[in-house]
Amino acid sequence: MRERARSTEDKTLRSAALLDAAEALALELGGVRHLTVAAVTERAGLHRTGARRYYASKEDLLLELAERGWAQWRAALVAEVDGRSGLRATEVAEIVSRTITRLPVFCDLLAHVPMRLEGDVDIERARRFKTNSFAEHDAMVGALAEASDLSVPQVQALIAAAGALAAGFWQVAHPMPTLAELYRQVPEWGHVALDFEPRLTMLLRATALGLTDAVPPRDSGDKIAG
Repeated sequence: MRERARSTEDKTLRSAALLDAAEALALELGGVRHLTVAAVTERAGLHRTGARRYYASKEDLLLELAERGWAQWRAALVAEVDGRSGLRATEVAEIVSRTITRLPVFCDLLAHVPMRLEGDVDIERARRFKTNSFAEHDAMVGALAEASDLSVPQVQALIAAAGALAAGFWQVAHPMPTLAELYRQVPEWGHVALDFEPRLTMLLRATALGLTDAVPPRDSGDKIAG
């Protein structure tokens, strides 16, 4: 029994080491698209075939990193609104923007998840990702609705906008070498690559204000489904 517990703990630690290594390399290399399993495994200090014991593929590893990102975003956001009430729409937008932009690798992964990662793993792995990410999403929505004047549908729409905008803006703000050189040559085109957080915050503020008119206000029966 003790050996089994030690084995489980070792597996958890090594899995986390692979995720940490992937995140660190993604930051150094300019995005998860540059990662290889071999580089991640080497950074984590494991044998070159070691990653396969914990993750079936690169896609599985990156999906796990995205899943961890959802948990990190929820934790940061809930911590910011803990004990607060009556937050205005624009204040909620600023909190959403600030907490997601502190997770650059997660922002990067938000573009890759629907385009590739979810479709390149087996259905049970995809199911687990959906189950866990939706749980984190619902926890964020509940916390923001409780702390603000926004309704659950309004917060849901704002979170959806934040994810979509952060995914797209992160890619634009971290161009491939050819585009980076082009922006250097033509600076007026490259300004979009320089203001990721300010641009996201501005548009989320506008979205939040628009939602107060476009989506029904808080109802006494408001709650998260499920």
